[in-house]
Parts: sequence; structure tokens; C-alpha cells
Amino acid sequence: MTERDREIAQLLAPKLRADGLYFVGIDVIGGYLTEVNVTSPTGIREVDRLEGVSVGKRAIAWIESQRK
Repeated sequence: MTERDREIAQLLAPKLRADGLYFVGIDVIGGYLTEVNVTSPTGIREVDRLEGVSVGKRAIAWIESQRK
């Protein structure tokens, strides 16, 4: 992630959380937000595949814990 990506995420986070959205994907092109993916944030699958980890499972467990 770039510093600009983090800046965008920090700006979006309060509104997304207020809407009950704790896990979303964002698309940033040329330093500009182009899309917020709330139904299919698939980037995490790429991390799992490329790095051989299970971030997806950990993310789902965390999301479920937020609803309790």
C-alpha cells in the first residue's frame, strides 16, 4: 500500500464503519479512489494465493467477532 492508499482508507473508514461496513476493498488508480467494493473484496484472495497464507480465514473470523 502507498501512503496515498492509507490516506484514502483513513478518510473512508469513519463513514464505512458508521454504515456497518468493516471489511471492504478499495480500488485506487493514479492516487484516486475509483471504487469501493462492499460485496466482493477479492484482493484478499490474491494475498492468500500469492503469499501462501490464510488472511481470508482470519479476516472472516474477525468480521464475525465484530457482529457480537
